[in-house]
Amino acid sequence: MWLHANGIRFEHTSDLVYEGKLIHEESYPQRSEKYEEVELDGIKVDFYDTKNKVIHEIKKSNKVESAHEWQLKYYLYVFERNGMDGVTGILEYPTLRKTQEVVLSDVDREMIREMESKIQSVVESEACPPAEKKGICRNCSYYEFCYSSEEENTNRQD
Repeated sequence: MWLHANGIRFEHTSDLVYEGKLIHEESYPQRSEKYEEVELDGIKVDFYDTKNKVIHEIKKSNKVESAHEWQLKYYLYVFERNGMDGVTGILEYPTLRKTQEVVLSDVDREMIREMESKIQSVVESEACPPAEKKGICRNCSYYEFCYSSEEENTNRQD
């Protein structure tokens, strides 16, 4: 998060990101005629149905994850903060052939405000915080950057 906020980006070199873009483009090719991609306050939603006020977020994952739901809730929060009330969201998993409706509750809004505060303190810090190895790290476009010295040390011990 700190790296991205400070202009260090690796999404363009990630095979996982590229695969996600292909799924986005190929799963619903007719959508680009009907709906539009929207960028607002630093977010970019896959498709927004202005008539029905629905954000469509497409996921390449082969499993439904809580992080996907929170991402979409944040998008709903940003739309609301910009005066677009009554917007709902749909998570779409083409490989699973599943969809999940997402709405934003008052409890969600409060949790997002708390998360934003924590995020702001990390982003505003002078130095990048140390890497915290988590289960999701291997699927991140920053993985090699964060753990390259660790892999070098492992290789040297062999």
